[in-house]
Amino acid sequence: MDFKQKVVQLVATQVDLPTEKIEQLIERPKNAKLGDYAFPAFSLAKIQHQNPAIIAKNIADNLESPEFENIQAVGPYVNFAIKHDQLVTATLQEVLQKQAHYGDQELGKGNVPIDMSSPNIAKPMSMGHLRSTVIGNSIAQTLEKVGYTPIKINYLGDYGTQFGKLIAAYKHWGDEEAVKQDPITNLFHYYVRFHQEAETNPELDAEGRDWFKKLENGDPEAIKLWKWFREVSLEDFKRIYKELGVSFDSYNGEAFFNDKMQPVIDELKQKNLLHESRGAQVVDMGPDQNPAIIVKSDGTSIYLTRDLAAAMWRMEHYHFVKMLYVVGAEQAQHFVELKAVLKKMGYDWSDEIHYVPFGLITQNGKKLSTRKGNVVFLDKVLKDAVALAHEQIQAKNPDLKNQAEVAHDVGVGAVVFHDLKNDRMDNFDFDLEEVVRFEGDTGPYVQYTNARAQSILRKADQQVDLNASLALNDDAAFAVAKDLADFPAIIARSAEQFEPSIIAKYALSLAKKFNKYYAKVKILTADEQLNARLGLVTATSVVLTESLRLLGVNAPKEM
Repeated sequence: MDFKQKVVQLVATQVDLPTEKIEQLIERPKNAKLGDYAFPAFSLAKIQHQNPAIIAKNIADNLESPEFENIQAVGPYVNFAIKHDQLVTATLQEVLQKQAHYGDQELGKGNVPIDMSSPNIAKPMSMGHLRSTVIGNSIAQTLEKVGYTPIKINYLGDYGTQFGKLIAAYKHWGDEEAVKQDPITNLFHYYVRFHQEAETNPELDAEGRDWFKKLENGDPEAIKLWKWFREVSLEDFKRIYKELGVSFDSYNGEAFFNDKMQPVIDELKQKNLLHESRGAQVVDMGPDQNPAIIVKSDGTSIYLTRDLAAAMWRMEHYHFVKMLYVVGAEQAQHFVELKAVLKKMGYDWSDEIHYVPFGLITQNGKKLSTRKGNVVFLDKVLKDAVALAHEQIQAKNPDLKNQAEVAHDVGVGAVVFHDLKNDRMDNFDFDLEEVVRFEGDTGPYVQYTNARAQSILRKADQQVDLNASLALNDDAAFAVAKDLADFPAIIARSAEQFEPSIIAKYALSLAKKFNKYYAKVKILTADEQLNARLGLVTATSVVLTESLRLLGVNAPKEM
C-alpha cells in the first residue's frame, strides 16, 4: 500500500488543490513521534484568509481512516501516524512478492542514449574518469528500472588536435618496442613530455597542429599511428571497465563522426546560420555572448562540430526520447552552445538533451591534471582498494571462502559507492583508507549489513511464509519498514534528477536502521513473530542488494 498516496487522497477531500500539488507539499515530520507524514497548511492561508493553524485543525477534525493510528493538527501541520502493523505487513508482503522487481515503475519508455566515461585514447584512465563512468552507469541502471531503454555510449576522445600532438611527440621520442611492451604508460609519457617541452619551444605546438591537419586529410602515416594508438588504448580501457563491472553499447568516438561533420556545416550554411568571424566560421549566439565556433581559422573542425554531428546521428539511429551527457561541470558552456545551435537549426528534440554535470575529485585538495602529469591512475586505485579490503576481511573473517572474489567486490564497490554517495555536483577529496573502511558512511558498511542479514537467514534455515502473519509493532521494526516502503519513491526521485546519491544515501539510512534493529531485537527467538522478523530481514536484504545493484556495486552474501 502506498501510504503517501492515501494521505494525498485524504487531504484532497478537504482542500481545493490539485492532487499533484498536494503530493509536492507532503513532508516527513523531523520528529518521528509527531507522525509519518505531514501536510503544511501555509499555502492555503492566503486563499482562505485564515491562520494556517486553524486551517490545519479544521482539516484534521474532518479526517479519519483505518490505516492511520491518528490524524491530528500540530500548529500549521496536519500529521498522519500510520498504524505500525499495517505498514509493516503491507510493505513486507510487497517486497517479498516482487523481490528484485520491487520498485520497478513505468515512469517513461523509449531509448535514452547516455554519453559517458569517454576517456582519451593513449592516456591511462585516471580517477578523473571514474565519476562520468560510475554516475552514467548508475543512471542507466535506474532509468531501466523505471521503464526506459538506456544506451550507454563511450564517446571516446579519439580525435582532435591532441592526437596531432601525440603523433608529433612519438615522432620525436617514440620507441616502437617500448610502446609494444607497455603502450599506455609510454604514450602517456610522450604526451606529458610534449607539453613540458612546448612551454619553452612553441614550434612543437605548430608541429602538433600540422600532424592533426594531416590526420584530417587522410595522411597514411598519421592514420596508421592513430589506429595503433586507439587499438592498444581500447584494449586497456576494456580491462578496467571489466574490473568496474561496466559495459557499453557503443564505442563510437569522435573519429566516427569525422565524415559526418561536413553535412552539418553545409546545413548551417543553407539555413544562413554560419558566418565568418576572424577567419573562423561561427554561429551567432546573441547579444553579449561569444559566437559558437564551428570551423577554426586554420580550417580544422572543433569539438562542437563533432558533437552536433553525433547528436543528429544519434537521433536518426536511436530516435531517442531524451539524451544525457554525463560530463564535468567545467563543460557547461559547451552544452549551452550545442543545444542552442541545434535549436536554431530547427531541431526541437534538442529540448530533450540533458547535461548531467558533476564536480571534481581532488587529492590533498589539488585538482588532478593529465597534461601536467599530476594524475592518479584508476587501475592502481582499484588494485589498492581490493588489497585493503582483503586485509580487513582476513582480520575479521579469516575462514571466509572465496576471499579474493569478496575482496574484489568490496574494494571496487567501496570506490564506486564513495563516488556516488556524494551529490554529483560536489567536489570531494579522495582518501583510500577512508573509502574502504567497514564502518561509517561507506560501501563496505552497506555490504556488511547485507551480509549480516544473509547470515541471519542462513542460521534460521526456514522460508518466510507469506500466508502467515507479517505484523510487527515495535518501533525499531517500524523504522526499517518505513524505509523499505520509501524505496519506489527514492528510485523515482533518483531517475528524475539523474542523481545516484539519492539511492546511496538511502542505502546508508536503511543499513543504519537495520543495524539498530539487529542490536535491539533477538531476531531468531522461536515465537509467533519469528516469521515476520525473518520477513523483515529478507526484505531488507532484497532492497539493500537492489540499491547496490543500481549503483553498480555487488552485494556479497558473506564477508
